[in-house]
Amino acid sequence: MPVLNIALIGSENFARSLAKKSDSRDIESYVFKEGTGENSRILSFLRPLKLPDSIRPLLSVLNVAKVGIIEISKVDSSLGEILVSFACSGIKKGIAIINPEEGNWIDIDQINMIFSQLKLDWKIYQSMPENHEIRELMFGMMNHTDLSEKPLIIPIDQHFVVQGIGLVGIGYVQSGQIKKHDTIEIISLGEKGIVRSLQVMDDNVDAAYSGDRVGIAIRNLREEALHKGCIIVHPNSEVLVKHNNSSIIMNKAPFQKKQIKKDDIIHASSDLQFVVGRITNISEDCIKVNWENPLWVRAEKVNEIILTQLDANPMRIIGTVKEIMPE
Repeated sequence: MPVLNIALIGSENFARSLAKKSDSRDIESYVFKEGTGENSRILSFLRPLKLPDSIRPLLSVLNVAKVGIIEISKVDSSLGEILVSFACSGIKKGIAIINPEEGNWIDIDQINMIFSQLKLDWKIYQSMPENHEIRELMFGMMNHTDLSEKPLIIPIDQHFVVQGIGLVGIGYVQSGQIKKHDTIEIISLGEKGIVRSLQVMDDNVDAAYSGDRVGIAIRNLREEALHKGCIIVHPNSEVLVKHNNSSIIMNKAPFQKKQIKKDDIIHASSDLQFVVGRITNISEDCIKVNWENPLWVRAEKVNEIILTQLDANPMRIIGTVKEIMPE
């Protein structure tokens, strides 16, 4: 069944009006399912918490989302950072809904100008539309490109041990497909396990595909091998490249005025990784970074790597990776 992962920035009441709440940690998940059997399709709304204090949940959502929804209650630096995050993530489709706090007013021309500057081709509502209209727009944004034949990439964001089942990892299938009895590898450690069973939307399945949030019961693997941000692949796929040190040509984020310098600490966000590094050298348009832990980069550049500086308020997004080479 096709699944569309949607980054939702807005109130809890707004999220609940669109879909049924299914999970809550530092990211709330809301699911709307239409149809039955093979004709069903799913909208998965992902609402990051802790904004604006913590930016990591937002970046994690943007790592897996394909489109966005933003409820605009006021125009401030936090909204600017959120919109820059969407633009840097390559999420060019979505809807924005102007819904000001009581007694406040939002200038639609200002909103249109910001979206235009960021090259976000989103539909902008000046008042709250009906829920069914929002969902139909989201279904219309579904990309039916089949990524199932691509190499497997599943970043893990939760793991635990279930009595009678064993070790379970939960994550999003970014590309490829995973099947029962597959041999899989935790790429950061090179340790392998075998898929015992799979669950998607609380249903036992024989396979999970790109876009699915999947629970993977794994045998013959140590619990310590799983951690937040680790990535499951098929053995010998060579889909990811290990970076202990990187040479990076960066696209500077819109509206970012701060100049980075040698010895600055940055973070890279990609495939649910959030890896800290230190800038060791800057020359013209190239920066060199030493990573505290390995950064795993896709061999084919099909996703954005977002670079952040956590002390660079009010704009912590410093740019995206244009080119990256291991050293």
